[in-house]
Amino acid sequence: MTLFRPCIDLHQGQVKQIVGGTLGDDQTLKTNHVSEKSSAWFAEQYLNDQLTGGHVIQLGPGNHDAAMQALAAYPNGLQIGGGIRDDNAASFLEAGASHVIVTSYLFDASGEFQPTHLRNLLREVGKERLVIDLSCRLDADGWVVAMNRWQTPTNLRLNLATLNSLADSCDEFLIHAADVEGKCEGIDEALVRLLGSWGKIPVTYAGGARSLEDLQLVADASEGKVDCTIGSALDIFGGSGVTYADCVAWNQSQA
Repeated sequence: MTLFRPCIDLHQGQVKQIVGGTLGDDQTLKTNHVSEKSSAWFAEQYLNDQLTGGHVIQLGPGNHDAAMQALAAYPNGLQIGGGIRDDNAASFLEAGASHVIVTSYLFDASGEFQPTHLRNLLREVGKERLVIDLSCRLDADGWVVAMNRWQTPTNLRLNLATLNSLADSCDEFLIHAADVEGKCEGIDEALVRLLGSWGKIPVTYAGGARSLEDLQLVADASEGKVDCTIGSALDIFGGSGVTYADCVAWNQSQA
């Protein structure tokens, strides 16, 4: 059963919707929307509408206070990612996060996967509180996991072998299709089909969804095994493709 998963993307302390592939620096950054509302306001909406499994992503520095406000507003209802390491992960759980989401810490500076780092993190928080973010970019051979705000390719391919190898080390996977993230031009259907063909633990897909029809497409392409986040297309983030109320109603209809 595919569900809508909410999000709160934080950049420089504000709730924003950004074209994911442009997050390299201020010169390339493309912003779709900057909200006048606080992170806590969004968290309270998700709490009131009983939306679970949403994620707060800290896109770079300067977001700690806003992230903490969101976690406090919806205790044990939101996952937190962005800069998560073995030496700070537990503090986010203590602040109210249901899970921590990890990406870049699992790799060294050159993008080589570091199993020791994963073991360190598991020792601190346990697999039940860990989400592994395998957000990726498309290349000639398929999809490659990307770190550092999706700018640096790693040596880890996003394929069934990788999902199998990491599934016992986390509670869920989060996967942004960085090439379409924030563009509102449609999902990466081939990637969703790959994820749906696996389906051993919960997986959330994000990237390009622009309408309820795209939410249905994720449900169909994954045979209901993959959840979906919608960001820039949502009316609460300045979008015109789909209303937040319709997404809430979608989840209620699935229940």
